[in-house]
Amino acid sequence: MTDKILVLGSSGQIGTDLVDSLREAYGNDNVIASDLKAPSAERLAQGPFEQLDALDDKKVFEVIKKHGINQVYHLVAMLSATAERMPLRGWDLNMRSLFNFLELAREGHISKMYWPSSIAAFGPNTPVEATPQYTVMDPGTVYGISKLAGELWCDYYHKKYGCDLRGLRYPGLISWKTEPGGGTTDYAVDIFHKAAKGEDYHCFLSENRRLPMMYMPDAIKATIGIMEAPAEQVKIRTSYNVGAFSFTPHELSALIEKEVPGFQTFYDAVDSRDAIAAGWPQSIDDQRAKLDWGWQPDFSLEAMVKDMLANLKA
Repeated sequence: MTDKILVLGSSGQIGTDLVDSLREAYGNDNVIASDLKAPSAERLAQGPFEQLDALDDKKVFEVIKKHGINQVYHLVAMLSATAERMPLRGWDLNMRSLFNFLELAREGHISKMYWPSSIAAFGPNTPVEATPQYTVMDPGTVYGISKLAGELWCDYYHKKYGCDLRGLRYPGLISWKTEPGGGTTDYAVDIFHKAAKGEDYHCFLSENRRLPMMYMPDAIKATIGIMEAPAEQVKIRTSYNVGAFSFTPHELSALIEKEVPGFQTFYDAVDSRDAIAAGWPQSIDDQRAKLDWGWQPDFSLEAMVKDMLANLKA
């Protein structure tokens, strides 16, 4: 029997790519995309879609029953920079939407759920180099606090009620399919859009602000990989560290300039997001993910740069 999968937040940076990959694997009709806003006509023609507010527990339950959903990818969240401007709304969205689905899992209405965490769950007292799986976590943003709290609640529901909940701590994610969405690491998406248009880039992070990053195809590979791993191999039920490469805005700009001669980045637009990024890791130790369920990224930094520009120019 083929699983029926619901993807919440399907129009976002991760959801756009994830829905495409899941439909390739499971078939169009078995993957139901959902988002608060209606999709484009082109997107709607590609497979089933439900316009859904993840905070509306009654409508959520109706959609679960209507489609016979047994797997959920919960990608709904207010990201770091946006949540800092409206902290109570950010906390409410990030946590209440999670509890709606934790309760559905506890009651047996869904059999497996993916909920992502982030490097934002770490903090200024976390070791910045090769940040370990288990370490000090003292996030200083609403987004990071909600991610750490969510990790612990997922672990609690697994231990207390036996719910099959799985997660990853994403680094910054880079994709050519979607526009930047309000995250602190989104400079690494916007910079490519500017370069592909022949424009210079004015960066909101300082030039030497090193952060761990990952290309979207690897993020999707990791996401589906942990969900398809046998349950006995998923030994961490908070969230697994996953990594690929780390770089600074200056280093990324130099690699882009090799592909787009004359491109320049200026650091005259540094804002509050730089202070947020200062409290995050610079590189990630993801050995547990590699040992437990075989995680391994495919893209190097240089390969990502070439692929991003090729797709944006096309």
